[in-house]
Amino acid sequence: MRTNRSELTPEEARTLPGLFRLRISRTPEHIAYRHYDAATGAWWDTSWQEMGKATARWQSALVNEGLQPGDRVGIMMPNCREWVMFDQATLGLGLINVPFFYNDRGGNVAYIARDAGLRLLLIQGEEQWLSLEPVLDQLDGIARMISLQSITLPSAAGRVTPLCAWLSDAGGDFQVNEDIDPKGLATIVYTSGTTGQPKGVMLSHDNILSNAYHSLMTTNIGYGDSMLSFLPLSHMLERTAGYYLAILGDITVSYARSVPLLAEDLLTIQPTVLISVPRIYERVYARIQEGLTEKPPIVRKLFDLAVDIGWRRFLYQQRRGAWSPALLLWPVLNRLVAAKVTEKLGGRLHTAISGGAPLPAKIARVFLALGVPIIQGYGLTETSPVLAVNQVGDNLPESVGKPLAEIELAIGEENELLARGRPVMLGFWNRQAETAQVIDSEGWLHTGDIARIDAQGYLHITGRLKDIIVLANGEKVSPADMEMAIAADPLVEQVMVIGEGKPFLSAILVPAQEQWRVWMNELGRDPDAVANYHDQTIHRHLIERIGEQLHDFPGYAKICALTVIKEPWSIENGLLTPTLKTKRSEVLARYDEDVKQLYQGH
Repeated sequence: MRTNRSELTPEEARTLPGLFRLRISRTPEHIAYRHYDAATGAWWDTSWQEMGKATARWQSALVNEGLQPGDRVGIMMPNCREWVMFDQATLGLGLINVPFFYNDRGGNVAYIARDAGLRLLLIQGEEQWLSLEPVLDQLDGIARMISLQSITLPSAAGRVTPLCAWLSDAGGDFQVNEDIDPKGLATIVYTSGTTGQPKGVMLSHDNILSNAYHSLMTTNIGYGDSMLSFLPLSHMLERTAGYYLAILGDITVSYARSVPLLAEDLLTIQPTVLISVPRIYERVYARIQEGLTEKPPIVRKLFDLAVDIGWRRFLYQQRRGAWSPALLLWPVLNRLVAAKVTEKLGGRLHTAISGGAPLPAKIARVFLALGVPIIQGYGLTETSPVLAVNQVGDNLPESVGKPLAEIELAIGEENELLARGRPVMLGFWNRQAETAQVIDSEGWLHTGDIARIDAQGYLHITGRLKDIIVLANGEKVSPADMEMAIAADPLVEQVMVIGEGKPFLSAILVPAQEQWRVWMNELGRDPDAVANYHDQTIHRHLIERIGEQLHDFPGYAKICALTVIKEPWSIENGLLTPTLKTKRSEVLARYDEDVKQLYQGH
């Protein structure tokens, strides 16, 4: 950890806009943000001082709207400087910001807009407008809709104000309403949810500030570091760790152009810090494995040797393994194997944070062995969000680390993880009864996650209470553990284990297309034949492969039947959340008839 820290503290900042103002005054000329300008084909820098001046113009325009402290406003845009400007402008005036995923479904936006009582909504452009157009009659509570980009569609005339026409010419300095209570409501973040209607999580300035600060204190991150931001700012992991934490630490944030262009942006920006969800690392791992299948056996053996020696080196550095003469091979293996992986991530990473879902230990081990410093953490939107995190120098990858300062963790009934402390939410918006169900009279938040805390204080998440499958014979299975094991096979793109109340377990599986084609050729099948997805002989081969991945599980934890789907689950088709978690109820509903066939006659 750093010994010459220069970051700000929650006590100095008091509120989120207070933090922004303090950063502007302390380091006005330092680079705050870097963005890509399509018109010039170049990356441009914006200083903290420039951000402050620009945000003041947004505040002037908001004041002209007649909004009052406590009014709710919404933002539906991808990550960009303007997202920060709008957020800070609203926070500074005492408004409550409600973020949306940038391509959220119109029906979801309408529900949240009504539930939160939105007065104003900022959108990116035509993509968002087309999503909202079918539900405009449900958005009548929004007095003003503003678009960052011009919208030429006739239906938008008179309904959407272009930002260039709305933004005030008046400048000045960024302002902070001094009456804002640090423990008062700052934002309402609606959980995307894998089941049911979203709930509005109420978070205070102090909830978020303290969480960002104590997260920063577990790292070696500070001025001079560079982040590449691509997870949605509508999600608390990116908002806290990739935005507010960066202001605390005076860290430059570059906004990735898109996920498809992420590989190029990594090479251009060469970040030192990366915040991601496991799915990104899983995709990189799958590509590595795909590439190895096309290489000669000697190359695969060299890769395996690099992972083996690299893992021993990692354990030695963590003081959990002894030095071995074999470690003398590392410089050569690094040059021939590991460096080729780290260079694809920009070549400068010293901290790679993975959160939002479990990262399979097998995949974490490969990256750590090859010199990619992945540290897993754990948290919830309801806790601002980080509860526990590993550290680069104290990293137990099969765990999610130790609790942050000012957080208490305990194990309750049915091994449920309980959390208490400064980052725990104020409650659910307009849902007092549901708040009381998850925060008990002693202040413990019931997370719904099954966990254990080992003798050294590391937290291990082992499942979700509501996701546990109880078979007809009473045996209980954690589908998440099985899914991680199955997905370690490069052939598997996505998988969901099912079987609640049934005599055996089944799975809905989406194969990785490139590997599927290779496998079909090996089986002597036409790779383009749709019939292969329903062929029972192929299913039996697949079940055998899956069984190899599940050899360490109890005998009853085996897959006996499959539904194989060609179309991947995505945010766009409504089967993944914005942080790439599977919406289990939606998947089950989509493939209800297929699932019924699996259990027909049983």
